[in-house]
Amino acid sequence: MALMAIVACRYAGGEVVPEDSPPAIWPDYKEVTVPVNIAPMNFTLEKTTLLSDEEPAFSRLEARVEGADGSFIKGSGKRHVRFPMGGWARLLEKNAGDSLLVTLMGWDGKQWHSYRPFTIYVNAQPIDYGMVFRYIAPGYEVYSKVGIYQRELSSFRTSAIYENTLIPQTCANCHSFKQGDPEYFSLHVRGEKGATVLQKEGTFRYLDSRTDSTSSAFSYPSWHPDGRYIAYSLNKTYQSFHVTAEDRVEVYDLVSDIVIYDTQENCILASDLLTTGAFETFPKFSADGHSLYFCLAREQDLPTEYRDLRYNLCRVDFDPLTGETGKEIHTVIDAVSIGKSISQPVPSPDGRHILFSLLDFGTFPVNHRASELALLDLEDNTWRLLDAWNSPDVESYHSWSSNSRWVVFSSRRQDGLLVLPYIGYIDEQGNTGKPFLLPQKDPEHFYGTLTRSFNCPELVTAAVKLERRKLERSANRMEREEVRFRRID
Repeated sequence: MALMAIVACRYAGGEVVPEDSPPAIWPDYKEVTVPVNIAPMNFTLEKTTLLSDEEPAFSRLEARVEGADGSFIKGSGKRHVRFPMGGWARLLEKNAGDSLLVTLMGWDGKQWHSYRPFTIYVNAQPIDYGMVFRYIAPGYEVYSKVGIYQRELSSFRTSAIYENTLIPQTCANCHSFKQGDPEYFSLHVRGEKGATVLQKEGTFRYLDSRTDSTSSAFSYPSWHPDGRYIAYSLNKTYQSFHVTAEDRVEVYDLVSDIVIYDTQENCILASDLLTTGAFETFPKFSADGHSLYFCLAREQDLPTEYRDLRYNLCRVDFDPLTGETGKEIHTVIDAVSIGKSISQPVPSPDGRHILFSLLDFGTFPVNHRASELALLDLEDNTWRLLDAWNSPDVESYHSWSSNSRWVVFSSRRQDGLLVLPYIGYIDEQGNTGKPFLLPQKDPEHFYGTLTRSFNCPELVTAAVKLERRKLERSANRMEREEVRFRRID
């Protein structure tokens, strides 16, 4: 800071002019909390920092990142600052539990401009190996190339798990893992040759989950912690388009039930309690496996009464020995009484919290600008909005890390159109840090040319290895394993 007080000094052959403000960088990584194993936080200056409509103010950017222990690295570039991968990883490891001080300088052709330093906090708790997501265009009626991909979070390495070019005229969605374990993997392939992909402990299965006794094929999944059972919702989903409303489209279910699938017996277990005329959806097992959380709304005349469709957060007991649910539904949060609706509840692996989306009405938060993230503390049954994570635009799908200290969630805050992944820190008491956009090698080019959304980000503890050849053969030969059905009441 003493150096910043000097009006001008020499640096790399030019004078240095101190700027009395922190830099307007993009992505905004100022004062964020990051895991010790995150990829380099490369950044650029916001486009408002221009000499003209086209030319940037600086022809070169340089940044110095210094740790509390005195170690440092430098990054530079013409349009964005890029840090060396190895040096960045070592710097974070040395300063785990402390902070980094970042000083940015820009060369305007005559002199350097030095901005006031900003801080990045390094938490010693690591984030999981990677993130699995679906790339999909932000449209509503058609799709072309759709795929499930994985990104290693300590680097920029991205690879495809499944792309629908493998089986033409199909779509893929609802990828799910047992608390982030890629050895327990579920994926739906939609289309004439589609079915539910199930990989468990090295065994591949291609399931036809449609039966004469169920309303639809499997939809939203949740693995039980012991890996034997998967709770699935059965949804008949439709969409309607608004002419004048701020939100473009409304997605709703005409039918939605919840069943338990026994992977060991290849059998659907259905209870009268969770397959009713009301709307039961988004099942999630508790961390200890003895409860099943879900969203419940009373029956409505849809789409006419879509604005009156509101869901409470509910819970039912679950017996891991039999796969049977209890006989009574408990209301955990009565959102309907305050004119709100709850969607996508996700318990933390440590059993302390449930993170959920809060809407004014409906069940599909990604299409509601009013959708916000909220946190339920299971110790005292109080809940609150996460102001540090919410924005004026959509916050929706979310996933916990296996150590319950990190969450990746979806947001449209960048441009109101594309859904992008943000990562936020949360401690044992539910206190949150400022979230940050997923780092990229060249963030300006990557996000500036991106035309597809990051859909349904899920954190995983290791790389996912899908048996693609078995999937291709099973689909093309229509070799689908039929699922049995049994009522448990």
